[in-house]
Amino acid sequence: MLNYWSVFDFASMEKQLAGLETQLSAPGFWNDSQNAQRLSKTAAKLRENVDSWHAFQRRVHDATELSHLADASLRAELESEVNAIEREVEQRNFNAMFSGKYDDDDAILAIHAGAGGTDSQDWAAMLERMYLRWADQQGYVTEILDRTEGEEAGLKSVTIAVNGKYAFGYLRSEKGVHRLVRLSPFDSAHRRHTSFALLEVLPQVAMDDPDVEINPADLKVDVFRSSGAGGQNVQKNSTAIRITHIPTGIVVTCQNERSQTQNREFALRILRARLLEIRQAEKDEEVAVLRGEYTKAEWGSQIRSYVLHPYQMVKDHRTNHETGNAAAVLDGELTEFMEAYLRMNTGEVK
Repeated sequence: MLNYWSVFDFASMEKQLAGLETQLSAPGFWNDSQNAQRLSKTAAKLRENVDSWHAFQRRVHDATELSHLADASLRAELESEVNAIEREVEQRNFNAMFSGKYDDDDAILAIHAGAGGTDSQDWAAMLERMYLRWADQQGYVTEILDRTEGEEAGLKSVTIAVNGKYAFGYLRSEKGVHRLVRLSPFDSAHRRHTSFALLEVLPQVAMDDPDVEINPADLKVDVFRSSGAGGQNVQKNSTAIRITHIPTGIVVTCQNERSQTQNREFALRILRARLLEIRQAEKDEEVAVLRGEYTKAEWGSQIRSYVLHPYQMVKDHRTNHETGNAAAVLDGELTEFMEAYLRMNTGEVK
């Protein structure tokens, strides 16, 4: 257990935190409020990590000391504590895979119905339910920012904010096309249909993130009434926001909040996240993303298939991880698929 600390050395985190805290206490630090807020947020995250490591180190030290003193009456208690520590070591080892700049950030999840008509719109609604259930199981807080219903059933698109540590780190494994094979409930002949939906996953970039600059002159802002189910649910005031970023053609809408100001703030947050994705894509020479030329949601481009007929199976085509319990996956049991993807990306085989 002592060798563990040589691998997971957090001295650099402590040094970085000490440097930030010196800046935070410097005279005139808050004169630049934007930079001050950004550095304060970074320091708070580092402080949380450092405190967590110190607490875990004390726990390991206490267990080691107890092992030298324990007699037969304490053996069961000690074994239980050692098992708990080993589980935490394994979890911390896995968390070390979240090495991306935004992996510990909140996430924005957008689901878009693809090829397949009403069946795909219903499939998009099934995915919405699946990810909301997964987020709830993980203890994440979710909020639907924008939702466009389908003509007959399901939905055309939905944008969901997922808030919690490592939300983006986990969900980035889900970006891509998801394929469903089933007997269609919308086909009078009850034939087998294939449906597609596209998932976008973005980090919730803070409004003051220095990596993304937005010129107000590049924005076209439209205000309209939020759509509703009719009657008292229809907004009488124009609170929904549509923002078009003219240089890239990106369009973002938000109509969940009753306040126009809140909708505008969320729409700008989503726009910043999409602009950040473009910046990353440019670095990877994926310039097609600039004009919204994302992977088409159709046959042959899927990252994962969900088969409900003639047999039941969910298979990830990148990792080959699969299960025959499709119902459990659709009820939100997705973590194994996400972890398999993360391990593949880091070269770890379990």
